[in-house]
Amino acid sequence: MSMGFILDPEQPVIWRGPMVGHALTQMLRDVDWGVLDYLVVDMPPGTGDAQLTLTQIVPISGAVLVSTPQGVALSDTIRRRIDAGRRERARIGRLFALRRQLLRDGAGHVAGVDEVGVGPLAGPVVAAAVILPARVALSGLDDSKQLVRAARERLDAAIRAQAIAIGIGEVWPAELDRLNVYRAGLEAMRRAVDALAVRPDHVLVDARTIPRIDAPQTALVRGDARDGSIAAASIVAKVYRDAIMLRLEREHPGYGFARHMGYATREH
Repeated sequence: MSMGFILDPEQPVIWRGPMVGHALTQMLRDVDWGVLDYLVVDMPPGTGDAQLTLTQIVPISGAVLVSTPQGVALSDTIRRRIDAGRRERARIGRLFALRRQLLRDGAGHVAGVDEVGVGPLAGPVVAAAVILPARVALSGLDDSKQLVRAARERLDAAIRAQAIAIGIGEVWPAELDRLNVYRAGLEAMRRAVDALAVRPDHVLVDARTIPRIDAPQTALVRGDARDGSIAAASIVAKVYRDAIMLRLEREHPGYGFARHMGYATREH
């Protein structure tokens, strides 16, 4: 998580007073630099001789030495970024509220499950099951349908880097035609849970009940927008299926799979 330390004599956040000489040196030495990404020091005019002190002491690349009024404007900008970061962390916290309760109640691992590909005319139905650690860094996490491709791919990489376990389930057209699309979605989700290397103690699923799994489960309507684990699963499943459709475009050029990913368009 990004954190910032702003020193501004006009709008103080941490400290107020003349920032020159020994006082500035000692104060900067007392800062815990291990948790900071940037520092703004607003130096009043005529105190530029403190530049050497700042560069000698501050061990982070984000140190900025500016003078009033520029310092006030810059510190306000970073303060807004800090506030935005706090709001985003609060939003992410709300997405994981149910999981926190399940963990407090004794669940060791909670999986989120979602599927994609029920609507397309071509390609497989794909489901993902994701078990995340108790603490995650997934800024921007949301229902995959609300994210642009670049954001989905960034979050997919972050989820895969942090996840305790990820399982994927696929149902391809021949089997899909036999099962029907609704049951194919359920089967893909069952396979995704079964593919997890770690057994979940509870499963959170988007608006369905998965057949033939041992773990207790909770179905949430619009779960991919309400729960962080399900949202993570929706992203992993979407990125995985898109990669399949891009591969099919290379194998069967001319059908436009790379553009529409198998979904119905005016071209059809």
